[in-house]
Amino acid sequence: MGTKQQLKGLPADADLRRADSLAREIFSDVANKWALLIIEALGERTLRFSELRDQVEGVSHKMLTQNLRMLERNGLVDRKVHPTVPPRVEYTLTEPGRGLLATVDAMCGWTHRNLGHIEDARRRFDA
Repeated sequence: MGTKQQLKGLPADADLRRADSLAREIFSDVANKWALLIIEALGERTLRFSELRDQVEGVSHKMLTQNLRMLERNGLVDRKVHPTVPPRVEYTLTEPGRGLLATVDAMCGWTHRNLGHIEDARRRFDA
């Protein structure tokens, strides 16, 4: 989010604390489970829609489509349509998308490292 000092000189749209900021809108877009899982699945490779759907277990056709469009709109995913019959569509992370991948990888690592602790806390809470 940044302190007021870190935000000094930046446009108001950079402040995640403001409900009407572009930064908050982008954060909201990419900080959802499907977007994070799609970014993780793409990693450093190019995948077709059906391959992505297989990689992201549980995602519906509709949710995958919506999230890919959002990621493309935000410049995080590149969509390439090959003029074949039927059309072949491939998705690849852009440079900013690969930058976000590092954060997603760190979140996945954090989840794996803390899984046991979280399971224990849930058991205590639910008891």
